[in-house]
Amino acid sequence: HGQHQLWLRLLVNDTRGEDRNVTYSALCDTARAEGVAPVFAGTTNCTREFMAVTFPGLISSRGDEHMAPAAPMSWNLSVDDGTRRHQLSLGQAMQQGYDFLVDGHDLILQVAFGATGVVSYKHDGKALYTAALELSFGPPERRLTAESRMICAPGPASCNSTHMTVAIPAFPGILLAVDVENRTIPMDQLQENGIALDTRRGIRLSISRGVLKSRQPGGSCSGLQHYMSSLKLAFRLHGEAVAMVMHPECPCEQHPPLAAACTQDGYMDFEVLADSTTPLLDLDALRLRDPGCRPAYKSPLNDRVWFHVPLNGCGTSFWSDGEEIHYENEVRALWTDLPLGTISRDSEFRLTVVCSFSNGDASLSVKVDDLPPLPPAVSHGSLSLVLLSYPEGSFRQPYREDQYPIVRYLRQPIFLEVQVLNRNDPNLQLLLDDCWATASPDPTSLPQWNVVVDGCEYDLDSYRTVFHPVGRGVSYANYRQRLEVKTFAFVSGAKALPGLVYFHCSVLLCDRFSPDSPLCTPRCPRPSRSRRESGMAAMGSAVVSLQGPVLLVPEEWSGAPGNILLSREAWAGLAMAAVGVLSLATTLLFLAFLKCLKRRVFRVNVVC
Repeated sequence: HGQHQLWLRLLVNDTRGEDRNVTYSALCDTARAEGVAPVFAGTTNCTREFMAVTFPGLISSRGDEHMAPAAPMSWNLSVDDGTRRHQLSLGQAMQQGYDFLVDGHDLILQVAFGATGVVSYKHDGKALYTAALELSFGPPERRLTAESRMICAPGPASCNSTHMTVAIPAFPGILLAVDVENRTIPMDQLQENGIALDTRRGIRLSISRGVLKSRQPGGSCSGLQHYMSSLKLAFRLHGEAVAMVMHPECPCEQHPPLAAACTQDGYMDFEVLADSTTPLLDLDALRLRDPGCRPAYKSPLNDRVWFHVPLNGCGTSFWSDGEEIHYENEVRALWTDLPLGTISRDSEFRLTVVCSFSNGDASLSVKVDDLPPLPPAVSHGSLSLVLLSYPEGSFRQPYREDQYPIVRYLRQPIFLEVQVLNRNDPNLQLLLDDCWATASPDPTSLPQWNVVVDGCEYDLDSYRTVFHPVGRGVSYANYRQRLEVKTFAFVSGAKALPGLVYFHCSVLLCDRFSPDSPLCTPRCPRPSRSRRESGMAAMGSAVVSLQGPVLLVPEEWSGAPGNILLSREAWAGLAMAAVGVLSLATTLLFLAFLKCLKRRVFRVNVVC
């Protein structure tokens, strides 16, 4: 009768234990049933010039009769930029930055970064573009729609002698997954796969050159070019899962500079040139302390080799002088290493390489023994620390910088984690020294409240700090410390004051197998005289602060269960009010101090 009909029969077991059949039916007209389900595009292909998506099978699903120009069909493109929806005909879309290509049964849509409706996020010369679009064509009763949310960060990538860096400005998306060369890397295993992730200001991926491919592109480039054929990043953006594939590449290295770097992921990188000696050095005779470790790269002209030496391997030794941690290895080509009875006309060579880490930097020094010295090469890096806050005790996803201030009622838990970034030496251990809170971003300001003292819970606090173990599933657990603090407030008299509170921690880096300082072996509870009071020096300590404040609200503000939460704008207003009150109080204290100072000077003048 010109209708489609669906019958659904269920066998129901009711509470009395009896089975009974229940039948449901639905009808719809044939004309409505011939509508086609929407087609969704997948990953955005991100290039330097444009971004593109492919709608698979879209052309074949239309039917050949719709290909004729006289067919009663209209093409329309709808683009939503978050503030308005742009409705464009096919001709208007092609004039405003959209291009349509047919590849067999697939439709490819290319979008220029300046096209109508494209949203951009930019910072420090980096940009990210998004577009939420819907393509529709056909009469209303047989309309076919194709939808896509596109995302693209065109780069370019920046490169140095050890890493490629892909930077994406801050935007409302959350990174969910990283895929390198069609291989998905779990988010908690990025560092051990040569990728360092920093999400404090946007997204910053530092990719070790060991992960990259190299090629000789030819043409104007006579040297090597490092690149990555596929880097796929997946995000959660406005409640949707979106992804883009990038193809980052480094500039051509016409004449690669002499590399001498102490890398953040735990390597010594340095070069040895054949013309370092006279006659020319036999590069094949070079050996590290571990003869099994070979150069990572040898030039096609056989004029130089590049070593990529792990700080925890290849015979590298380390020691500490109380202020710095030093790593040392040696590359050499000596006659004494040759088999007995062998003669040689090659030059001898010995190169001592020392990599030193302190609180704020890392330096690599190169020293040649028994030969005219090479020009010293020094490279500075950083020993990066970060203090993160998490919404829950699973420590899965930390708060982003744009989510601060974090709002907490009194006695609600705050989950904190201290991390060392870009290091993989298993011999070192991160330990907490002190953690404390202040009413201003300055960690030395007053008043202060202790959270951790000498690596132990603060025994004068009735709500003790809880230390959480780092599970085995976390990469480099020896570089993390986790703790839970019950929210508190600074008080005036007997009343808690709402306001912003800033958290800080001082940490120690210690040799986990042979600690050479009492600070590296915390004992809780502490002895009557703390280690800090005894004046003992640590191997190397540093202070790190939470990237944003916590807005503490008295418990009575929470109201009854089921109360309506304040909006983000309200919290922001409350935070601004708290900052304003703090600024006013500071100004009044300063004026009172000046007035008191004037009175004191007057009295002295009278006496004189």
